[in-house]
Amino acid sequence: MPAASASVAKLFGRRKGRPLRTRKSGLMETLFPKLVIELQEGQRTSYAEIFQKPVRVATLEIGFGGGEHLAAQAKANPDDCFIGCEPYLNGVASLLDHLDADGTQNVRVFNNDARVLLDALPDASLDKCFVLFADPWPKNRHAERRFIGRENLVRLARVLKPGALLRLASDHPTLVEWMLFTMDGCPDFRNVYASHEAPVDWIQTRYQEKAIAAGRKPYFTDYCRI
Repeated sequence: MPAASASVAKLFGRRKGRPLRTRKSGLMETLFPKLVIELQEGQRTSYAEIFQKPVRVATLEIGFGGGEHLAAQAKANPDDCFIGCEPYLNGVASLLDHLDADGTQNVRVFNNDARVLLDALPDASLDKCFVLFADPWPKNRHAERRFIGRENLVRLARVLKPGALLRLASDHPTLVEWMLFTMDGCPDFRNVYASHEAPVDWIQTRYQEKAIAAGRKPYFTDYCRI
């Protein structure tokens, strides 16, 4: 499953952390092959192909971290279908642990560069997209690696339905400023919520808990696809 072309800026860091515990290692061997989305760069796909059934509502989370937000969203909306994109294997294993514990079956995983997945999805087909506590790439020379940028907004605008939700959150002031500037300059999206207070349907993430414990205040923004 190749990542995006080497000539394109890499948007994520390491692929693997500490060795997995026995349970999570076992889930990577047994559950992961049932949920993984296999794509070649340039390949196109459909939700019906991914989930092997008709899909009414499709939601994507890009960079799901430990997977607690994605798992909770999927559990709360069992009739919807969810795709999680996360290159970090330890995060994938954590998500599998949540899904297995809850018996959740409406999630699929793409364990690689989100741009390959976005380029594969049909036009105007996605109802919601979450990009939560992404890597801020704080140094100016790494700014092009931030996921929210002009090229990826073109990708998101293509796959999101008119009226679809794009939710962003970060505890890093530089990234928040960058996202607001970039999003507000994009004619395909309209800001409908921006606050340090979480949206009413928010599900707290592990990274949010860490940020609060460290004295950082998360910022939340919702955008509507015009």
